[in-house]
Amino acid sequence: MVAPGFVFGLVLPLILPADTSADVTFRFASYINNYMVLQKEPAGAVIWGYGTSGATVTVTLWQGQETIMKKVTSVKGHSNSWMVVLDPMKPGGPYEMVAQQTFGRTNGTLRVHDVLFGDVWLCSGQSNMQMTVSQIFNATRELANTEAYQSVRIFSVSLIQAEQELEDLAQVDLQWAKPSSENLGHGIFTYMSAVCWLFGRHLYDILQYPIGLMSSSWGGTPIEAWSSGRPLSACGVPARGFTQSDSVTGPSKHSVLWNAMIHPLHNMTLKGVIWYQGESNVDFNRDLYNCTFPALIEDWRQTFHRGSQGETERFFPFGFVQLSSYLSATSDDTFPQIRWHQTADFGYVPNARMPNTFMAVAMDLCDRKSPFGSIHPRDKQTVAYRLHLGARAVAYGEKLIFQGPLPENMELLADKGLLNLTYSQEIQGQKQDKIFEVSCCRDRQCKWLPAPMDAFSAQTLALNIRSCRGVLAAVRYAWTTWPCEYKQCPLYHPSSTLPAPPFIASLTDPRRGKHSELAE
Repeated sequence: MVAPGFVFGLVLPLILPADTSADVTFRFASYINNYMVLQKEPAGAVIWGYGTSGATVTVTLWQGQETIMKKVTSVKGHSNSWMVVLDPMKPGGPYEMVAQQTFGRTNGTLRVHDVLFGDVWLCSGQSNMQMTVSQIFNATRELANTEAYQSVRIFSVSLIQAEQELEDLAQVDLQWAKPSSENLGHGIFTYMSAVCWLFGRHLYDILQYPIGLMSSSWGGTPIEAWSSGRPLSACGVPARGFTQSDSVTGPSKHSVLWNAMIHPLHNMTLKGVIWYQGESNVDFNRDLYNCTFPALIEDWRQTFHRGSQGETERFFPFGFVQLSSYLSATSDDTFPQIRWHQTADFGYVPNARMPNTFMAVAMDLCDRKSPFGSIHPRDKQTVAYRLHLGARAVAYGEKLIFQGPLPENMELLADKGLLNLTYSQEIQGQKQDKIFEVSCCRDRQCKWLPAPMDAFSAQTLALNIRSCRGVLAAVRYAWTTWPCEYKQCPLYHPSSTLPAPPFIASLTDPRRGKHSELAE
């Protein structure tokens, strides 16, 4: 662990992360180090650090004996910080970066080597993002598969809380490194994040240029800990700082992880973010998640855009994993509600409230025998694969299918006792009797009843709703904590094998403006 002093919330000077002949007050930011990846064109990478107030700092980028560029700035008096923005660079490397401070007769030099330019992705969330490569299926094979991916560099933030926003990281668990079996599988819920690594590996296979992966996650944490005060206030989150929920085992106080583990990175130029979180909000401000999650995305985007001097895109791509399955002692619908709220109650992304986002559906990746509990399924390979499809479409503009089929039209055939669903894509299905349900209302009471799959064609599906004797109010799909066994949900897209996501929809007759009533 590379650890600066951290005493009573104060950040003391870091151990220098690179060769230096200067006083320790002259240094790079904690995450600027050997083997790092800096964001490529069209953005410019932000380089910053600390120095002597009023001093001149010159940053030079070298390749071999050739000077690629030189940037000059001065150290600000109030913060003792300095910053330059490099010219946009094509992907590749390696480069050496030298920072020189001049103040009167005092000079200092910092160097970092083997620097690459590519795309930088930040990976955050709770324990399913924190799970390391050593914890997943086929771990031995995955840990050995690093030789072809030496241009995918990895970095992991330490678990730290702070009461106020920190400008730099207080601790780093894993400084920038080339991947190895040792640093990919360092331990249990430590580093390196399996979802993050596998996602980056998929991107490298497609893009064939360097990828930088920064992991900052903590198990058992609710979204409130990862949010600044701005989105929490906007969503009306109660001001209480702690929760007694069984689903929250990590820090829950408002903003403490944003302050210590995210905000210190906000000056860095990023390509995008991936996120895997939500389990700890199942019993904690669950009904606000349809606000707090979109608001977190918007706030992170604003903060990183400003912190990078406008170099990180204002609406940078933000991907996330919809919650998987969990063997729960109760049969409530809290997990399905969180899955729905993860999409701001649209059922899909991108949408009007969550632009430039992408989602990996994971409800069919259940794992009854996971030694880490069923809430931690070990198939992170499929999660990362589905995420990378979304990234290719949303972040890189590829024309490909990156999400499963959703119904785009519903037709009630009351005389036949059927509800016809027309899907936006082709569907491949196998009949199940209980995964679809309809809300049947009678005498001012509504009850969810099974709607067996009756028949389907390339893009249509008929549900048997004869069990409803009254008003048909709504339909829902996969609205349970454990909708199906491993990769055995009834609906997938035939060629991409992407599962249809869960949904809930009202059934208002547009011609009469009221709920359709079935014959007795």
